Amino acid sequence: MRVVLLRVGIDTGCGGVLGPLFTDRSFEYIPIPDERGIDRRTYGNICGRHRRKLIDYFPERRRETMSRQSIHFDPEFRTFTYGDPTTPKTSLQRLSKRSLLVFYAGLKGWGFKFPPALYIIGYFEVTEAGLAGSFNRAALRKFRNNFHVMHQSVFKGQKESLVLVKGGARSRLLRTAVKISSIGRDRAGHPLYKLSPQMQRIFGSFGGHTGIQRCPPRWVAPQFTKRAAQFVLSLK
Repeated sequence: MRVVLLRVGIDTGCGGVLGPLFTDRSFEYIPIPDERGIDRRTYGNICGRHRRKLIDYFPERRRETMSRQSIHFDPEFRTFTYGDPTTPKTSLQRLSKRSLLVFYAGLKGWGFKFPPALYIIGYFEVTEAGLAGSFNRAALRKFRNNFHVMHQSVFKGQKESLVLVKGGARSRLLRTAVKISSIGRDRAGHPLYKLSPQMQRIFGSFGGHTGIQRCPPRWVAPQFTKRAAQFVLSLK
């Protein structure tokens, strides 16, 4: 079994905002934009768990434009699938059954002042993972709700490099977010989100690479795997 952390969801660099965090630590998962514009789901026609359309969480000056913006819903937490064709995510094909793919996202206070930070928002207990080309047609049907598979034009162009991950019954989108970051500095002295000291005691330090602002998947070292898995599976 392996445990790996992966950043997902809208952020200031991809979409222009962070997801909302509420006073009770509940949150809204807002996916990144679909730059191809092929998905019928938009920020203006999809409601989140708090019965607000996702567009409501954008600044008023951007709502008219972003209301029509297609959404790249990935990961999706209805049937628990994730896909990515990019080189940094290639390693995810190594995930074995019962491994944990832990998703974290940038959130900030909505309706009250609370600074931005990075939070665990959900996880998959993996049942299958691999390159799309290694799955037969029957296996691929398990991923039919994934953005990269449901759109044939996308799938055709990405099939050879697309990594797909399927979560099982114990996978979940959390009810409350769990903060994992603290503010550190990069080599140039600029502010940088790092895994907090408290969370390093659970997940380790990733070989000294504790920066988690924008990074490849962060694999938990074997000596921390059991502790990290117990922690993640306890989250609600």
